[in-house]
Amino acid sequence: MSTEPILVMKDICKSFPGVVALKNAQLRLFPGEVHAVMGQNGAGKSTLIKALTGVDLPDSGEIRLQGKPIQPTSVNEAQKIGISTVYQEVNLCPNLSVAENIFIGRFPMRGFAIDWKAIERESKAALAALNIHIDVNQTLSMYPVAIQQMVAIARALSTEAQVLILDEPTSSLDEGEVERLFDALRQLKAKGMAILFVTHFLDQVYAISDRITVLRNGEFIGEYAASALPRIDLINAMVGREVNEAVSATNGASATDITNAKPFVSTQGLASRGGMRPLDLDVYQGQVLGLGGLLGSGRTETARMLFGIDATDAGTVKVEGKTVKINSPYKAVRQGLAFCPEDRKTEGIVADLSIRENIILALQARRGVFRFLSKRTQTAIADEYIKQLGIRTPDAEKPIGQLSGGNQQKALLARWLATDPKMLILDEPTRGIDIAAKLEIMELVKAQCRKGLAILFISSEMSEVLRVSDRIAVLRDRQKIGEIAGQDADEQRIFQMIAGAEA
Repeated sequence: MSTEPILVMKDICKSFPGVVALKNAQLRLFPGEVHAVMGQNGAGKSTLIKALTGVDLPDSGEIRLQGKPIQPTSVNEAQKIGISTVYQEVNLCPNLSVAENIFIGRFPMRGFAIDWKAIERESKAALAALNIHIDVNQTLSMYPVAIQQMVAIARALSTEAQVLILDEPTSSLDEGEVERLFDALRQLKAKGMAILFVTHFLDQVYAISDRITVLRNGEFIGEYAASALPRIDLINAMVGREVNEAVSATNGASATDITNAKPFVSTQGLASRGGMRPLDLDVYQGQVLGLGGLLGSGRTETARMLFGIDATDAGTVKVEGKTVKINSPYKAVRQGLAFCPEDRKTEGIVADLSIRENIILALQARRGVFRFLSKRTQTAIADEYIKQLGIRTPDAEKPIGQLSGGNQQKALLARWLATDPKMLILDEPTRGIDIAAKLEIMELVKAQCRKGLAILFISSEMSEVLRVSDRIAVLRDRQKIGEIAGQDADEQRIFQMIAGAEA
């Protein structure tokens, strides 16, 4: 292994209106190494990659490749100088053949014609180097995502890349496919390739990485040898404090007694290919079940499976003791479930519609087109929840897009409470809102729980999960690894479980 880095990024700064995305960020890549970049949401990982690949030019700082300064202004320019990227979403053309995808935009020519025999021969050779042997003349869409990911890597390598960037390459792969990818990466590493690996999966970081760089809030925290960095220390670096400085949960003492109760929703072995591993989960009425885990642990995937957004391929769901098949949000709503999604801007609110129209959307959808709610009834429902939840607006006709983030979130809660649900799934309900609004939202959650609602609560802020949860299911790498009663939980214990200190 070389003692000199092939690529150095030094003092990289990048700002967008109102946001400092990177502040003096650093990165060193060595030949023959897999280097992981770790950090929570907003840490600056994506911006760092974009600065390196010419998508977003840094405001200041220096990038050197093999000792020479570079400043790529596009992905194509970065590729020409030896930096290739494979993104989380396979950005190939599914209607073209495997061989065409590998060489698209740079077909070898024989005179004035494309040399198809050369394309077929070189495509086979590129895939064989990754231990993949398939019909390269077959349409790409005929192959599974794992093979498509390998084709994307083969394309990147066929450009004679010196640096390979893999941005969440395993997010849609199962365990066998991940190991196949890792085998290919080990081969590339042995040939001297420098590989930048971005992921949220702790197990995968330690399975494949030689070195780890941690970013937090856009700043460089440190560079570590993976073998010398305990998992708990990595988590401490990512979250920015010693986990034993946490505050315990406060809601557990007033929890509904479930000693002899039956869960409202119960899952056994619920799983999805490339998503969650088999999951057993019980959610009781009158209780908040929090999901504790780092980004990529499977919190949102769990919510989407339960609400029928993501298909499952194993396991069962019981609602009030009866086995049901929830394969669409409509069926979830019919079973008494409600869901406030993580991204309220794109998956929640309809910004141009009024608060009234946004609040009655789910109720009207459940009633159907032939049982239309009159505007008078709609207004009465909207006014009731505006008052009940303290939504700050002059009236129900104001466009919801003009409200603050906290008030938009309250309106989303109102939308689902209007359907009179028995269980409410809240995915990051306090993201992007101010501290006062966060406290209001969490108090609303606990108030609904006291009324008998079953609540599944997800937040990337562990202190919030601890504050509102009666029980906490701890997730890591898309599987449940344990469960803790709220009154027994604190951040130290949860992070120790995530790090593997507890079973």
